[in-house]
Amino acid sequence: MSSWAGVLRVAAAALVTLGALSATPAGAAPPPPIDLTVNGGEDVWHPENQFRLDWTNPVVEPPVAAVHYRVRDASGTVLVPDTSIAGQPTLVDELTVPAPPGIYDAEVWLEDAAGNQGAAAAAKLRFDNVRPGQAIPLEVNGWIDRAAFPYTVHIERPGGQPPLSGIGGYAVSIDTQPDSDPCAATARCTEAETNLHGGIGDDSFSIAGLPDGVSYVHAVAVSGSGMKSVAPGHAKLLVDTVDPATTLTGSPHGWSNQPLTLIATSTDGGSGMSPASGANPFTAIRVDGDLPRIGAGAAVSATVIGEGVHSVEYYARDAAGNVNDGQTSNGRSNAPPSRATVRIDRRPPEVSFANASPPGHPELIQVRVRDPLSGADLSRGSVGVRRAGSGDRFEALPGGPYPGGIEAHWDSDAYPPGEYEFQASGYDRAGNAAATRRRANGTAMVLSSPLKIPTTLSASLGSPRPAGPRCLRRGAFRHCRRRPVGKRAGRRLVAFGRGARLRGRLIAGIAAPLEGMAVRVVERFPPGAGGFVRVSTVQTGVGGRFAIRLPAGPSRRVSATFAGTPTLSRTASQPVQLGVRSSVRLHASSTLARVGGPPVVFRGGLGANGAMSSPAGKSVQLQFRLPGLPWSEFRTVQTNRRGRFRYAYRFSDNDSRGVRFQFRAYVPAQRDWPYEPAGSRPVAVLGR
Repeated sequence: MSSWAGVLRVAAAALVTLGALSATPAGAAPPPPIDLTVNGGEDVWHPENQFRLDWTNPVVEPPVAAVHYRVRDASGTVLVPDTSIAGQPTLVDELTVPAPPGIYDAEVWLEDAAGNQGAAAAAKLRFDNVRPGQAIPLEVNGWIDRAAFPYTVHIERPGGQPPLSGIGGYAVSIDTQPDSDPCAATARCTEAETNLHGGIGDDSFSIAGLPDGVSYVHAVAVSGSGMKSVAPGHAKLLVDTVDPATTLTGSPHGWSNQPLTLIATSTDGGSGMSPASGANPFTAIRVDGDLPRIGAGAAVSATVIGEGVHSVEYYARDAAGNVNDGQTSNGRSNAPPSRATVRIDRRPPEVSFANASPPGHPELIQVRVRDPLSGADLSRGSVGVRRAGSGDRFEALPGGPYPGGIEAHWDSDAYPPGEYEFQASGYDRAGNAAATRRRANGTAMVLSSPLKIPTTLSASLGSPRPAGPRCLRRGAFRHCRRRPVGKRAGRRLVAFGRGARLRGRLIAGIAAPLEGMAVRVVERFPPGAGGFVRVSTVQTGVGGRFAIRLPAGPSRRVSATFAGTPTLSRTASQPVQLGVRSSVRLHASSTLARVGGPPVVFRGGLGANGAMSSPAGKSVQLQFRLPGLPWSEFRTVQTNRRGRFRYAYRFSDNDSRGVRFQFRAYVPAQRDWPYEPAGSRPVAVLGR
């Protein structure tokens, strides 16, 4: 079977060859060219007068020896004379028609080797290089707003006589340049550059959206041959798709106690808010959903008078027509308006004193503040007091808020006994104020002082230890006896280095002892001791009594205080003075003094308290006496900063022979010296 298939294929090829070889009879002309075509097709207009012809030569015998062509106009006049091309060409690459635009016929025929010329094949040549008239996009009057998109641009059709090829469509472009051309070439537009292909009637197109600001649309008419208008047409498009910005003033954050005038002000960076031809910008305020109050342009005001909480909406429309009123426009929902809340309360709050103080707190003054609309402002308000019927200004009391009102503390202990009246002021959150001098039950707010149970505190310094033995020498005997420290009412004297015990009692009313109460003991030291204050605390025991040991130290003023309780008045004892004697020492270099001989040197110091001396030292008197006689000063010396002193005394009087003298150092009262006057132990010196 494969060999038969090969035979059949050879036979088929032979038949084809025989069909292409159409032997012409002797003297017969060859047939016309096969499939004569013009580049682009016979129905296509060409903007240039050069054409290309293509065809297929038939296989004839005798063979084709030359090809002839010519061009005629519509009247048959030959424009391109008979032109012969030797051989068997199948195309004319550059056929130029030297004539004005029009439709021409190209004829092509064949000549065989015997000189026979056959019939011609014809094709239409369409030439049009005429540029259409200007196509101008229609200018938009005003601004294009958000709701206008998609926006349709219309083109004014070119005037005058259209080209032979007609208006095939339009080329359009949009940019921000005022004089752009939608086509790159000088006189033509490509198929891709031609946006509208529907002929002269396809003169509008839709724009889905544009950036805000100024844009320009450019258009040219495009002929059937691709030629464009001599000059493009331009139109300016003003685009504003953004809502105006609106602000509201006159609306406080909280409550107001008076009518409010609200002012809405709008700004727009695009079309603006100024009324112009064809534009109607406005600003609007709507209160509680009622009809809006509208003002032409960029501002409008509205006054809200009624009490309560009001909902305010404010919005605007710009010159382009953009509006944020929340309504539906051209099938689109506008943005919602801006909103604010206005609160007005023009009535004062209700203010009243509590009918009674809380149990156990007679000095706590409570005031109820109530406001049903805006609510009470407990951060404000005050309570004042004055003597009843005095007409004096009310004295403000310390206090603050508490749940349901304000409260204040009246320190009745600080006021003389008598009746006192009170006044309270309260505020609501809108700033309304009210004042009252009455309790909730309508009675006057009057209290009698003292409100608390009176207390009494006594304190005294117990008998101190003796200051030490006092010794006198009589002959060969030395007799010593204890010498108590001197004391007066409200004053106690103790020796240096000794403390004292403070005792006292706290009672309420006439004689009710107060046990377990804290008593503060205050010791105030003079400037010479640093001027500091030492505070100690002791609790009362059985019978309301207390006792505390005061440590050793300089002289001081001591008192006891009781701070009181919510039901017990505060009190303080009478101050008492704790005096501490100075400590001074004296030594003699010899117990024998030779008249006219070397001096006796007296040395001494202030002891431990000498360290408290000033840099200039302290004054010390050197005194002497004969037994049984008073002391007499014979010299005053100054200590050094460590409290030490020295003095040399020479015996020169012959009357001193055989006399036993007593010497001592005495520290007198001095400024900035926190100790009481005191002398040293006597020192005996015998004159010889």
